[in-house]
Amino acid sequence: MEAKFEFIPSGSATSPEGFSAGATCAGIKEKDRLDLGILSSEAPCVAAGLFTTNRIKAAPVVLCQQRLRSGRASTVVVNSGCANACIGEQGLADATEVAGLAAEVADVSPEDVLVASTGVIGQPLPMECLRAGMRQITLSRDGGHQLARAMMTTDTVPKEAAVKSDESGFIIGGVAKGVGMIHPDLATLLCFLTTDAKVNLDFLKFALRQAADVSFNMVSIDGDTSTNDTVLLMANGLAGNEPISPGSRQADVFQQALNQLCIHLAKSIARDGEGATKLIEVTVNGAPDVAAARSAARTVVSSPLVKAAIYGNDPNWGRILAAVGRSGVEVVESKVDLYLGNICLVRAGCPISFDWEEAVKLLDRSEVFIIMNLNLGSAAATAWGCDLSEEYVTINSRYTT
Repeated sequence: MEAKFEFIPSGSATSPEGFSAGATCAGIKEKDRLDLGILSSEAPCVAAGLFTTNRIKAAPVVLCQQRLRSGRASTVVVNSGCANACIGEQGLADATEVAGLAAEVADVSPEDVLVASTGVIGQPLPMECLRAGMRQITLSRDGGHQLARAMMTTDTVPKEAAVKSDESGFIIGGVAKGVGMIHPDLATLLCFLTTDAKVNLDFLKFALRQAADVSFNMVSIDGDTSTNDTVLLMANGLAGNEPISPGSRQADVFQQALNQLCIHLAKSIARDGEGATKLIEVTVNGAPDVAAARSAARTVVSSPLVKAAIYGNDPNWGRILAAVGRSGVEVVESKVDLYLGNICLVRAGCPISFDWEEAVKLLDRSEVFIIMNLNLGSAAATAWGCDLSEEYVTINSRYTT
């Protein structure tokens, strides 16, 4: 059954009942930009998280993983400008202190505060800036938009949204950041999701994993997985609905709403990739199973050669077939069909005549759609990425200078 829900105009992580946020310019990297924020619930929350699979994990990731063993959290504090990664024991000590400072602002127990950081690896947090900045933060229902800006590093636009269930009335809100070092596994970037729905903890964990698999885990900008990747979901139950648990009537409604919100945020991340001029959407149909479809789609969307060709409006479709051929999934060349938008380039593994100029025009748009049918089964998946421009190299060759 298709659930009915709608995106809330100007929605944010504070759209659900009981959530507030605030941010300030703490001077972590620059004196005139928001770089420290807090998101908090007025009521206790059940909470779940997904984190980087990189074996080098930032201190905030380690702290969050420890604290989420309790299955609860009501507050998140985030900073940009410094990743607090690869600092040794001092990193965890600083993350713990930051959580304590945020707890005072939000009036919650320090153990209920989760921490996230983003920025340059290998630099200690400027704790004096954070201590002073924390005292300047005021939480409000309108503060979600400030929070979204405080999380930004090389992002050019904030990424936030919220959806409301027509049937149950609960709201799910979210905020995300990330435009570089993006090729997630299990989670991605930084993303904080909130809901006023009452949700069973086991189902909350399951729903978050399902949503990440169809959204954030299907995004690739540059093939790199961060040390700080964190996705958090907090549910405070203030909507007053019957508890949502596996198999309950509202479980599918909640899952669909969460999936669509996460896909929206994931596409926003891909669209704003460092140096990007285009969003790329790759759909693989006819795969033997979902895992194969996802792997094939992600391989194509993350291929530097495919990304560079799309940046240059070059219909060099051979790069697409080469990418799916090395993806590790079952591919039978004589069965593959390939489309660029509505233009068929390859049918049954053989090139067919197409209008080259029309293909160039399709590549010259802000959104480029690639559709491939493996004709080996019924599974499908979609991945998102961006083109590869000279600006990406410029940004990342001068990141710390």
